[in-house]
Amino acid sequence: MPAGEQKNLKEFSLPLRVYIEDTDAGGIVYYVNYLKFMERARSEWLRRLGFTQRGLFAAGIQLVVHRLDCRYALPARLDDELVATAAIESSGACRLRFQQTIMRDDERLCEAAVDIACLDATRLKPVPWPPALAAVLKA
Repeated sequence: MPAGEQKNLKEFSLPLRVYIEDTDAGGIVYYVNYLKFMERARSEWLRRLGFTQRGLFAAGIQLVVHRLDCRYALPARLDDELVATAAIESSGACRLRFQQTIMRDDERLCEAAVDIACLDATRLKPVPWPPALAAVLKA
């Protein structure tokens, strides 16, 4: 099974490596970059389902972070091999809550609860999931 591919599409993991661009002057991952790693995991999860951010936007849908609760536990450093995970905790008509982690081997470096909202891209108001995506989320 290729890296990142899962049998259960409600849970997803994405292997990552820490590059110099991800770190501060001390070689430690800058805090906001953990959120970028989590965003990549959610985007790749969506792609694995057969959808892309660009495709949704072309259909008038925009996915945005509505709420974020993040806890940093341990630092990641230059050249570390990490895994970003995304698991659906709950869903609604126009919302998903993900539990996400950044792991290094068995060490939990960072964890977050991330609420994603489905918006009309023009009005920036909540709308239900597009039918095709809603069907996949219910499966």
